[in-house]
Amino acid sequence: MAKRILLDMDGVMADVYQNLINLEYRNSGRRISYRDLEGNNVLTYFPNLSEMLHQKGFFRNLPLMAGAQEGTEYLNSKYDLYIVTAAVKLPDSMIEKYEWLQENFPYIRPQQMIFCGSKIPVCGDIMIDDHPKNLYPFCGERILFTQPNNIHMDFPDFVRINSWKDIDTLL
Repeated sequence: MAKRILLDMDGVMADVYQNLINLEYRNSGRRISYRDLEGNNVLTYFPNLSEMLHQKGFFRNLPLMAGAQEGTEYLNSKYDLYIVTAAVKLPDSMIEKYEWLQENFPYIRPQQMIFCGSKIPVCGDIMIDDHPKNLYPFCGERILFTQPNNIHMDFPDFVRINSWKDIDTLL
C-alpha cells in the first residue's frame, strides 16, 4: 500500500508571497523582495494583509511555485496524495482554491482535496507544509518547505526542503 502524503497548497504549491509582493507593488508602488521578508513579520511589509487575503481573486490567481506541477504529478503517481489546505478562516477562498487546483493540477481529483480549518485531525504518513504550526502536531514524517516565514528557524524534528527539486530527490 502506498504511503499517504498530505501536501499543503499555499506556500508549497502556490506562491502566496509572490502574489502579496505583486499586489503591494500595484497598490503602493513599494518594491519588496523575498529577502526583505526573511524572518520578518509579514505585517511589516503588508500592512493591508487581511484586505489582500479577502480580495476577490487572491487565491484564484496565485502563481505556481517553480516545479510544483511536475513534482505534484510525480507524487500523485507514486503515493496516495491529498492536498490539505486551510480554507475555513477565509470561506470565499474555498471555491477559488478548488478552481485553482482544477486548472493547474487536472490530475488531482476532487476526492483528493481536503479544505479544513485545522490540519490536526488529518492523518497520513508524510506531511509537507511551510508552517511549523501545522507540522508540530502531525504524527508522521514532517517535511518543512522553506519560505520567508520559516527560513531562519531551526526545527530539528523536521526535514527541511528548499524547493520542489528537493522533494523529488527526497521522495
